[in-house]
Amino acid sequence: MSGVGIGQRPGNRRQKTVKVMWTAVWLAYLGAPVSDLLHGGHAVGVQVLGWLGLVVFVVWYMLLLFPGGRGDRNHLVLGSLAVLAAQSALLALTLGREWLVLFVYVAIASGAALPPSLARWTVPGASALLTAVAFAVSGGTSFIPGLLLPALLGGFAMTGVRELIRTTLALREARATVAQLAANEERLRLARDLHDLLGHSLSLITLKSELAGRMLPAHPDKAAQQVADIEQVSRQALVDVREAVTGYRRARLATELAGAKVALTAAGVVAALPGEPDLTGVPEESETALAWALREAVTNVVRHSDARSCVVELLERRTLDGAVLELSVEDNGSGRAASASAPGNGLTGLTERLEKAGGTLEAGAFQRGFRLVARVPAAPAADVGSGA
Repeated sequence: MSGVGIGQRPGNRRQKTVKVMWTAVWLAYLGAPVSDLLHGGHAVGVQVLGWLGLVVFVVWYMLLLFPGGRGDRNHLVLGSLAVLAAQSALLALTLGREWLVLFVYVAIASGAALPPSLARWTVPGASALLTAVAFAVSGGTSFIPGLLLPALLGGFAMTGVRELIRTTLALREARATVAQLAANEERLRLARDLHDLLGHSLSLITLKSELAGRMLPAHPDKAAQQVADIEQVSRQALVDVREAVTGYRRARLATELAGAKVALTAAGVVAALPGEPDLTGVPEESETALAWALREAVTNVVRHSDARSCVVELLERRTLDGAVLELSVEDNGSGRAASASAPGNGLTGLTERLEKAGGTLEAGAFQRGFRLVARVPAAPAADVGSGA
């Protein structure tokens, strides 16, 4: 079952349910007030009002926790906390010492919903109010040691959690900004490369075209030579552009490994990846095919698998056909990270890319998750043949 990462809002009904469950589990400590309502010997009217007050308290408490404290809403939070504190005091004074535990939830909500500059005052304030009401309630002083420390520790612990969430959100935004800047820089690099490649060629083509036009009436043979030069320059320019675009689009395995680590970590998946590989002597086609295989596999893990861990291995194996590089990506998700049943999907295109490089692809459910294995030749075809 997938949860919600730190600093991430629930994206679907399942994630909302998980977050509600994790928040509601701490409501088990309301057993004392519930037991008091059931077995405290209160009148029916008092029980009804007590249940109503408890339900309103829990709903208000959950609403304070769920927004995550983002945005300028401190005045609204302070007002809500004041209502919770007043309600806790009223219930404790009227129903008994079992209801003093509500102040612990007030302190925790203070730490979770307010910035540290305010929480450092509201958490001790809720604890002080707990102590004061305990002295006013019959037998309440015996509850102070068991409730005062959880209120203080829980409240200040939630301030730390809130700062962790805020820092995580800032890091996510910074990472997105860095990625955008890197993409812009790469676009500028490609634009500079194309300008350098085509600027001279296009200028030369323009000049020779003008010369050919002037020579055509009187010197058709010289004009024909200029046209031949124009054809040669244009063909060379086309080759240069293709080489530039091919180099721009070529995937590198080391780069994809670094990107896979960032993507899996951002998705909350525990990643185990190899170090930077030594690909000396490996054909460019093989490296590119493995890089695309890694990108497709990691994309499927992040988007479709609901996995919590992913293991990536890169091994060199000896086979009857020669040395091969084997890349395996295994997750512990739902076993449906991808499907090869539909034509034209990612795995179909990946299979074609690997076959073009002389490799193979295996993908399917494995144990409790999904596994993708891509194999490519580790040496050029001539070297493989001589080795065999």
